[in-house]
Amino acid sequence: MMITAETTNYSRDAYSMLTSIGRGFRRSCPHCGKGQVFEGYLKLFDCCSNCAAPTGEIRSDDLPPYLTIFLVGHIVVPLLLLVEAYYHPAIWIQMAIWPTVTLGLTLLFLPFIKGAALGLMWYLKIRGDEQH
Repeated sequence: MMITAETTNYSRDAYSMLTSIGRGFRRSCPHCGKGQVFEGYLKLFDCCSNCAAPTGEIRSDDLPPYLTIFLVGHIVVPLLLLVEAYYHPAIWIQMAIWPTVTLGLTLLFLPFIKGAALGLMWYLKIRGDEQH
């Protein structure tokens, strides 16, 4: 199902898909780029605080965690291998460092990636509850 509040006020002709994704990545409204759409860490407001775009209708459920895991894995695994190859730390040190780094990076990146996914879905006019 497409976003229900589709009017001329929410035309995507004035900006590109990358602009919409970038605005979302900054955790601002993918339509106007000025309003807030995040109520908390990951929770969305029902609509933009500036232009009233109905971004709260978008469900980006699985995409942000998948992309976050992909990104964090591509950062942590090479670092882990590099540290192991050059420094050979004890296993208890690695078990203390790498899960902590992984958790920290995941929690850091997830809200920004969710914003980018929101921007992509807004631009493509999908809500995330489509049935095939």
